[in-house]
Amino acid sequence: MAKLVFKPGTMLNPVPAVMVSCGVGKEKNIITIAWTGIINSAPPMTYISVRRERHSHHIIEAEGEFVINLTTEKLAFAADYCGVRSGRNEDKFSRLNLTPAESRVVKCPSIEESPVNIECRVKETMRLPSHEMFISEIVSVSADEGLMDERGRLCLERAGLICYSHGGYFPLKAKSLGRFGFSVMKPKTKKRLAAAGKRGNSTGPGRRKR
Repeated sequence: MAKLVFKPGTMLNPVPAVMVSCGVGKEKNIITIAWTGIINSAPPMTYISVRRERHSHHIIEAEGEFVINLTTEKLAFAADYCGVRSGRNEDKFSRLNLTPAESRVVKCPSIEESPVNIECRVKETMRLPSHEMFISEIVSVSADEGLMDERGRLCLERAGLICYSHGGYFPLKAKSLGRFGFSVMKPKTKKRLAAAGKRGNSTGPGRRKR
């Protein structure tokens, strides 16, 4: 099939649509971020890229910490709102009836309504032409107990997560095409997993109550 050629652009899709909470007290805020991802395993590290003119930029720069809150279908409206409205003139937690929950390690709040909260501390800042990249270590992860199965596995497919693709928000409802390594898995292993009814994408960390 013939392909059209586009000028260079941000065409990597889909990407996460996460709500990043930051700040303390009256200056706490939420910003929706699509430029984020995992960049290291041990220690676990992530990044977010934020435009310097955004209200949350100076908060994260000053505090050196933030929380990545995974976004669900139920939170899609709030995620979009937090991405287009500034926190300079309003408290987005109050405006959207979101609960600022106490985080385990960092001082800034997590979003209680989010199924997974990823607490981060900034280790390095990279100045880019349009954005500032905050390279950060993941210092704590909290997940809703309802996402755990009887084997203690974190079942993110139960969370109703969404992604952002080419200007729109989309639910991640598709059936799994296979576990990691399924292309080289031995037939007997496939049979055993099928019999056990195991479906999913990841195994979860040990459970701790916030």
